[in-house]
Amino acid sequence: MPTMNQGVMHDDLESVLFREDAILSRLDEIASQITRDYAGRNLTVVAILHGGLIMVADLLRRVRLPLKMECISVESYHGGVESSGAVEFNVARMPDFTGEHVLVIDDILDSGRTLDAIVRKVTAECHPESVRVGVLLDKKTRRAAEIEPDYTGFEIDDLFVVGYGLDYQGRYRNLPLIGTLKEECILPEHRR
Repeated sequence: MPTMNQGVMHDDLESVLFREDAILSRLDEIASQITRDYAGRNLTVVAILHGGLIMVADLLRRVRLPLKMECISVESYHGGVESSGAVEFNVARMPDFTGEHVLVIDDILDSGRTLDAIVRKVTAECHPESVRVGVLLDKKTRRAAEIEPDYTGFEIDDLFVVGYGLDYQGRYRNLPLIGTLKEECILPEHRR
């Protein structure tokens, strides 16, 4: 079972893909692009909980524009390492984005089902001027839905990763880096 102590969490990693300094440097670049792209527009950033929370916090402190922020909670992994294929929205009512340009931010674009469902729902129900997508990680090999991010931190291979908001069984989100877990830290029924 996964451990909880941060020192021990590092011991649970098989490899480190991106260290904190590389992540923050890339967020500086994305924030500059967002600042240029949305200058003079009403911007609302929609953070996808829980995975996108850490990235959104660090990213938005770098964006030099007045903006609004909303959070939407969805589920598609249900504790494992593969998307279930079903996207569940955990909100009573979607926000109204009339007159706003919406930027949806999530931790990872994998199969695309989650972000595709969110973009469709926001577009159909929330009346935005536009909708774009930003992700920290993009797994191009895993697409089941036709969606591409407008802003991408890093492209990765088909790996199950943790840290910097990404979790396994609700743990490891608080690692200041992105890495892969040792196989013995993943429950046998979740191993690929």
